[in-house]
Amino acid sequence: MKTLVLTLDLIGTFVFALSGATAGARRRLDVFGVLVLSFVAANSGGIVRDLLIGATPPAAISDWRYLAVSLLAGLAILFWYPLVNRLRNAVLIFDGAGLALFCVAGAQKALVFGLEPVMAALLGMLTGIGGGIARDVLLSDVPAVLRSDIYAVAALAGASVVVLGDALQLPTTATACAGAALCFGLRVAAIRYGWHLPTARTPDGPDEDGKGGGRGEFR
Repeated sequence: MKTLVLTLDLIGTFVFALSGATAGARRRLDVFGVLVLSFVAANSGGIVRDLLIGATPPAAISDWRYLAVSLLAGLAILFWYPLVNRLRNAVLIFDGAGLALFCVAGAQKALVFGLEPVMAALLGMLTGIGGGIARDVLLSDVPAVLRSDIYAVAALAGASVVVLGDALQLPTTATACAGAALCFGLRVAAIRYGWHLPTARTPDGPDEDGKGGGRGEFR
């Protein structure tokens, strides 16, 4: 399982780094800014996870491969950004793939360290959403997890599949693939069909920041 966790971690790091670098390039950050954003987006969730379970120092700062993968993804976006920019919702797709891989890897690593099933699922969710939160905060955006999008729920669903599979003693690789597929499928479907969690009822008219009005209904 440790080999599988490492593999998922590195692939997830690369994909999340792509989302961070793409978002930075779209905001016209310089080379340093894009690379910083790619590392932060790719490794924040894993660092928080490792600190909470006592896996110190965190893998992202003790294993050179995490830094190398993050920088490689950032440089790839810098060189091929015009091609990536033509892809509709590129940041969201990369983010969804990273979310899927990290929620699974986070849950599995939590199980390896002996956490209870419920806490392992929650830690898997936290691992998945951490990078996206850090990326959005650095770009002065409201994190996706705090908006009504299906985001944290998708990560929790994917992590729960891993935990349930472990409880039923199902093959680790199969449950990992199933959990990642469920999370990614929910995220892509939410983007494609506009699925949202309920939001607070607000009166029609401008928001407090004057940028738009509430619709006065659950979405």
